[in-house]
Amino acid sequence: MRTVAVIGAALDLGQDRRGVDMGPSAIRYAGLSARLRELGLEVDDLGNVGTAVAEAIDPGDPHARFLAQVRATCEHVAELVERMVREDRFPLVLGGDHSVALGTLWGLAAVHGPGGVLWIDAHGDLNTPQTTPSGNVHGMVLAAALGIAGPEFASERYPLPAADPKRTALLGVRSLDSGERALLQEHGLAVYTMSDLDEVGVGVAVREALDHVRGGPFVHLSFDADAVDPKDAPGVGTPVRGGLGYREAHLAMELISESGLLSSIDVVEVNPILDHENETARLAVELVASALGARIL
Repeated sequence: MRTVAVIGAALDLGQDRRGVDMGPSAIRYAGLSARLRELGLEVDDLGNVGTAVAEAIDPGDPHARFLAQVRATCEHVAELVERMVREDRFPLVLGGDHSVALGTLWGLAAVHGPGGVLWIDAHGDLNTPQTTPSGNVHGMVLAAALGIAGPEFASERYPLPAADPKRTALLGVRSLDSGERALLQEHGLAVYTMSDLDEVGVGVAVREALDHVRGGPFVHLSFDADAVDPKDAPGVGTPVRGGLGYREAHLAMELISESGLLSSIDVVEVNPILDHENETARLAVELVASALGARIL
C-alpha cells in the first residue's frame, strides 16, 4: 500500500491575481484524502509550508517580482519532497501558483538528479526576467527548473537544473509569448499544443509525451488547472479558452497512470475566489485520482 504525502504550498506571490493561496485548502475540502483512501492508498497530510504575504513585503525586481520569497517557499517545499522521496513516499504538492513546481523538482533532483517532466498547462512558463511581459515568476518556473532562466533562480542548497530538457514535454499549450517560442526552438523541448491534440488525438499525444519523458531517474507530472477548458475549470487565474475537455483530461491522467512512470505530482493554480461552488477543486481531486489509478471499471 503506497503512501501519498500531501504537501500544501499556499503561495500566491508568483502571479498578480490573488486567491490561489487558498487552493490547497479548497482541494483538501473537496475530499482529496478520502478519495485517495478509496483507491487503497495511505495518505499523510503534512500541512502547508510557510509563505510570505504580498502586502507585507517589497516585490523587488519588477522583472521577477517577489523572487526571493518565492525561492524561499520553494526551498521549504523541496525539503519536504526530498524527505518524502527518501522515505519512499509519493509526493503530492498542492499549490498555490505554479512557482511551487520549482520546489517539487528541486526536492526530486536532490535525491535523483535532473529527471523527466510532463508539464500540462495552457502556458509555457518558459519566460525569463529578460523576456517576461509581466514579471510574474509563475510564468518563468519551467525555464528556472531547466536552468535556463538565469542565475537569480539559483539556490545554495538546491542546484539547477532540476529537470532534464531532453526529457521535458509540454502538453495542452495554447498561449505562448514570443520569448517562450524562441526558447522552445533553441532548446528543442517537446511541445504538444492543443492544435496538435486536435489533429492526432489526446491518446496519441500523451503516449508520445510519455515516451519523451521516460528513461531518467524520475518522471514528475506538473498539472496546472488552466490546462482544462474554463467551462470545466472556471476557478483559475489565467483562463484560456479551447483547453482540454473533462474526459480528455481524465484520459490523459489514466494514460499517465497506466504508464507506470509517475514519481510525483503537483496540482496548481486552483483559485477558489474565481470558482463556482469549488468545481475546479473537485475536478482536481478527480484528476489526481485518475493519475493514481482510479478507473471506471
